[in-house]
Amino acid sequence: MRSILTALAATTLLTAPALADGHVSLSGDFKIVSDMSNPAPRAVMEGLAAQFGELHPELNVELEVVDREAWKSQIRNVLSANPPDVVNWYAANRMGPYVNAGLFEDVSDLWNEIEGLDAVKGAMTIDGKQWGVPYTYYQWGVYYREDIFNELGLEEPETWEQELANCQAILDSGRKCYTIGTRFLWTAGGWFDYLNMRTNGFDFHMQLAQGEIPWTDDRVRQTFANWRQLIDMGAYIDDHQNYSWQEALPFMVNGEATAYLMGNFAVAPLRDGGLSDDQLDFYQFPVINPDVELGEDAPTDTFHIPTGAENKEAAREFLKFVTSAEVQTQINAGDALGQLPVNANSSVDDDEFLNQGFEMLSQNATGGIAQFFDRDFPAEMAAIGMEGLQEFMVFPDNLDDILNRLEQARQRIYAN
Repeated sequence: MRSILTALAATTLLTAPALADGHVSLSGDFKIVSDMSNPAPRAVMEGLAAQFGELHPELNVELEVVDREAWKSQIRNVLSANPPDVVNWYAANRMGPYVNAGLFEDVSDLWNEIEGLDAVKGAMTIDGKQWGVPYTYYQWGVYYREDIFNELGLEEPETWEQELANCQAILDSGRKCYTIGTRFLWTAGGWFDYLNMRTNGFDFHMQLAQGEIPWTDDRVRQTFANWRQLIDMGAYIDDHQNYSWQEALPFMVNGEATAYLMGNFAVAPLRDGGLSDDQLDFYQFPVINPDVELGEDAPTDTFHIPTGAENKEAAREFLKFVTSAEVQTQINAGDALGQLPVNANSSVDDDEFLNQGFEMLSQNATGGIAQFFDRDFPAEMAAIGMEGLQEFMVFPDNLDDILNRLEQARQRIYAN
């Protein structure tokens, strides 16, 4: 707690003059409800609340931290019954139900006042308006054994043809191309996200997530056709349906598999497993269709103003405060959240993979930022969909039955 508050204290010198020049004077009660309940995020949230209170001494800042999982079932009642001034939630389709129910405030005008958020704007946009601000996110991509690539004379692939050629060389060396554990299904969702965004584009992927495109569409079938190229090659470790994502890590650590399509949270256990940064590297998922821009999975945590908030002036200033480049640098540092700042003008901790992810998401994610399959799709559709994706990876000949089943689910779920 002390280290984060100390870091945030430096923001006073940076932020206070801007607030003074803007003649912003806040008073009254200001309540935040946050689901940042794990120790490090909680310390960050407490530091943010304390620092914002120091900047506005006439403001009574009250912070309530709730359990992250419990908040998922509580948020609608809180927003409807006795809303605070600011709440935590998630971007894109996960905020959709609360936007559609009129429970989140339109803050589009704030986005004109905050520089550096262009890369994440799409994730906060519904019907051409922005309904909150992000405060942290992290990259997905392909983490791979650089030492094995060097041994085999391989380079990071930029195209699907290069990816397939690399994979064949890896298989010829007696290794698998990719480790994965699909026992809990969601990891298969990551593969579908990337293959579909690279085949058909980010907008198409989002339209599919919103129920606007049939699962039996030929363009969706092309995504699965591309995926089947890897499956038929034997690219994935055997029996992956029996492993969790953590249980699949040793295949890469031991050199039995060469790469893992995963979020940046995999880096720490790979290092703990014995891989050095000289053995480990990262690349952006390669281009399949050169006519579509590159979308990326980057799950994003957010702040929102409930429409029933009583102190919206303070809430709006808090959203500007937390997305400023300086605060973003500090709260996403390695001794705080240890993730990526959403402001492109921020600095990133001196970590190889965080820097690679920041560059990719800030400069190269030209198609848009997706939130991951189980966040972008409605919960019931996501559950049924991921079952189908895992089944396809094990039994690719079942594709027609899988797509028909998913299409029946789409028609029922989105109609309701």
